[in-house]
Amino acid sequence: MLAYTLQRLLYVIPVAFGVSVICFMLVHIAPGDPLTAVMPIDATAEQQAAMRAEYGFDRPLPVQFAIWLTNALQGDLGASIATGRPVASEVSRAVGNTLILAFTASLIGFPLGIFFGFVAGIFKDTLIDRAVTAFAITGVSVPNYWLGIVLVVIFSVTLGWLPSMGAGPGGSTNWAWDYEHLRFIILPAVTLAVVPMGIVTRTVRALVGDILSQDFIGALKAKGLSRFGVLRHVVRNVTPTTLSVVGLQLGYLLGGSILIETVFNWPGTGFLLSNAIFQRDLPLLQGTILVLALFFVFANLIVDLLQPLVDPRIKRG
Repeated sequence: MLAYTLQRLLYVIPVAFGVSVICFMLVHIAPGDPLTAVMPIDATAEQQAAMRAEYGFDRPLPVQFAIWLTNALQGDLGASIATGRPVASEVSRAVGNTLILAFTASLIGFPLGIFFGFVAGIFKDTLIDRAVTAFAITGVSVPNYWLGIVLVVIFSVTLGWLPSMGAGPGGSTNWAWDYEHLRFIILPAVTLAVVPMGIVTRTVRALVGDILSQDFIGALKAKGLSRFGVLRHVVRNVTPTTLSVVGLQLGYLLGGSILIETVFNWPGTGFLLSNAIFQRDLPLLQGTILVLALFFVFANLIVDLLQPLVDPRIKRG
């Protein structure tokens, strides 16, 4: 197990480096000059050159990347062009709110997806299976930002049951686990959970249906094993693949919430990334993308380390 863990940790190093290169290059190949948003319209050539030198944009791209990566390894992601505040503090505050939203959405999406998938797999090719499959396909197919708008219209505008925007009363961005703040997270969390729930449901349904049709299940039943005992073997065989899918969807919950956070004005990394794109705030854009990408990488690393605990064949391989 130790050798497997060290191997997976070593794999993370080149992946993380590749992620940093992609994050740096993607924002640089986009058209436009990020300094035009903060530079005066009548700025002289000397002022423009001084501004570019201040942010290091006058240097070759490889030099810029080396400086940026060195500073990032020390926890310094630069300063926001739009606000002048440190990018690390801006991102850390937003990451906390995104983690809260992703955690709540995962508590809704993953258990329901696994439960519906098992029900559909056990009752394969029945009316229950077709209903669950239709529900899962609808959840995957419907654009989540459109669903968010519909939920706002129904539960906020029409019924007035839940708030539609923000993370707390009075536009507060300081989260607390109390009734008033929980009311603000229900709609965005449900909206964000729909797609992962549909994907997990379809995956588990296919796995359960396939395992129940295999010969060893018939042998277990012939030996007189109870229905609960058979399901226990099904769970053990379904868990490794389900963990992989959950890991990928966890990365989606952390990094794919930009539209959801924009619709609900949730002060997370998605909302921060949206503002950085419209403001052409290059340091903030780079820092936010890097943090989200690394979250995705380490979420999958954790899943890779958990898989041998439920499937010893992976460790032996």
